[in-house]
Amino acid sequence: MKKRSLVILWVVLLQFCGPSEEVKKLMKQGKDQFGVIPAKMPGSEADTPELIELGRKLFFEKKLSINDQQSCNSCHDVREKKGGVDNAVTSTGAQGDVGERNSPTVLNAGFHIAQFWDGRAKDLVEQAKGPITNPKEMGMLNEQVVEEKISGITEYQALFAKAFPKDERKISYNNIAKAIAAYERTLRTNDRFDDFIRGDHKALNQQEQKGFQDFMAKGCQSCHNGPLFGGNSFRKLGQVKPYETEDLGKYAVSKKDEDKYVFKVPSLRNVALTAPYFHDGKVKTLEEAIKKMGYHQLGMELKDEEISSIATFLKALTDKNKSH
Repeated sequence: MKKRSLVILWVVLLQFCGPSEEVKKLMKQGKDQFGVIPAKMPGSEADTPELIELGRKLFFEKKLSINDQQSCNSCHDVREKKGGVDNAVTSTGAQGDVGERNSPTVLNAGFHIAQFWDGRAKDLVEQAKGPITNPKEMGMLNEQVVEEKISGITEYQALFAKAFPKDERKISYNNIAKAIAAYERTLRTNDRFDDFIRGDHKALNQQEQKGFQDFMAKGCQSCHNGPLFGGNSFRKLGQVKPYETEDLGKYAVSKKDEDKYVFKVPSLRNVALTAPYFHDGKVKTLEEAIKKMGYHQLGMELKDEEISSIATFLKALTDKNKSH
């Protein structure tokens, strides 16, 4: 009985004692090198509840597609822990056309350096304008047709009036994009890594802490850095060992030779939910993606236990919000 009491006391002491010096160092390293996700996205200062609510409705509005079959959410699903993606290799448009690139997550997108894999849109507003009139995506003929269609819906007449009280012309293509962007700026994630570097040493277990150490020891943070573990730079895919793809990436926008095979570095926040991976969606699992990144970007053959360890850590970057 006495021995059992001592065991219970030891468990209680372990539970309430502070972090070891090694864990403190790891927490500081995480905070210094990455940092928590900011509370607000750039551009959100002027967003009103009315604008955000209008944007939310438009984000789920299938009438923004040519045949009322597709919304923004169709390819960037923010419901029920879908991670802001559709989990397809490449997305299917309203009329059955298949896209050329994997749909990236919309979660935290407002923090990114630019939008789309090739960075062709400078911000969320510009990005929101693209898919609606893209013939392979939502398929609307042009901006005017979109404006006329939305203007013909009585409910939207009132919602736009509330969201844009100072605008003489309330329902415009630009205002549609502005509203969607305002809603997307609310799609910020919060995960256990944030809790860990804020000071909760129990937020990551020993295996996840080891995975974080392996992540840094292998140099993954050379591309996946900053609060989002990516999203803030462009890199050549196949930096050390060539990656087989016909997609020239950013070159299609810039026409500069140095931009061939260059893509925006994806954020690793919520990465466990967003398979399949890479711009072409050809990588099915997180472990396979880690292995390929080690080979193509870092020039190393990662061991199975190293891949598993890093994957364990990356799963701790999954959003805790129940809504998305």
